[in-house]
Amino acid sequence: MVANAIEVPGGRAVRRRWGRFFEFCGRYPTVVLGAAVLILMVLLAVCAPLLAGDPMRIKPIFRLKPPGEAFWFGADFLGRDVYARTVYGGRISLIVGGAVALISTVLGLLVGLLAGYVRWFDAVVMRFMDGLMAIPGVLLAIALISLAGASLANVVIAITVPEIPRVVRLVRSVVLTIREQPYVEAAVAVGSPLPKILWKHILPNTVAPLIVQATYVCASAVVIEAILSFLGAGTPPEIPSWGNIMAEGRVYFQIAPWIIFFPGLLLAITVLAVNILGDGLRDSLDPRIARRM
Repeated sequence: MVANAIEVPGGRAVRRRWGRFFEFCGRYPTVVLGAAVLILMVLLAVCAPLLAGDPMRIKPIFRLKPPGEAFWFGADFLGRDVYARTVYGGRISLIVGGAVALISTVLGLLVGLLAGYVRWFDAVVMRFMDGLMAIPGVLLAIALISLAGASLANVVIAITVPEIPRVVRLVRSVVLTIREQPYVEAAVAVGSPLPKILWKHILPNTVAPLIVQATYVCASAVVIEAILSFLGAGTPPEIPSWGNIMAEGRVYFQIAPWIIFFPGLLLAITVLAVNILGDGLRDSLDPRIARRM
């Protein structure tokens, strides 16, 4: 006699969710790959005290020691563990990238919504944004840090300022298209206030491109932070970051290339993961592309 199968409550819903998840992974593998690598980098940075030793501990007897069992990534010119410094350095790059992406996206969204919908505000603000975009981002960041001093907060602000105009231009272009739609004109005709129109009718249409743009801003911020630290205009030398680790090792590159290789490798992997994630999100959030896949 065969026993009747007992259906677990909620079992069908769980299987349906897992089925949709696996279907999404099959359609957009780049999102899964980029997110997985990025999550791994974040876990390495968060768990740095558990995974690595003291990044500032000096052991002169081991200076320029090549990678091996004692020092997985080798030692630098002061005998410090390059593995520990590289793992801790990821904290700075990820914090800067995430903070710049969040702040520039929020500020760019607010300014872009108003600039795209309010014509007189657009005429004033966009000229200022065009002026900011005419200045190379790295040079503007160096100038701001030179005035304010080198610290983590100042680095975030210095990188955020050049990124805001790019977000503003994106949001403004979306708003200029949406505000001519019939449902927006109908909302204006019935007397809906401006905040309600922006929040209910226009903001939802900017979310998808804004998420994609935020990933590119994050990747750009990570690279710019490394450039600033490499040039000595980023975080202070006592705070390890991928940029200043490579800057300290450039003099010894011919005899100890591992000082630059491993931080550079993790920097490249992180930026590549963020860009792959952004490409995948663009494909999944754009209905025209998603319909063809």
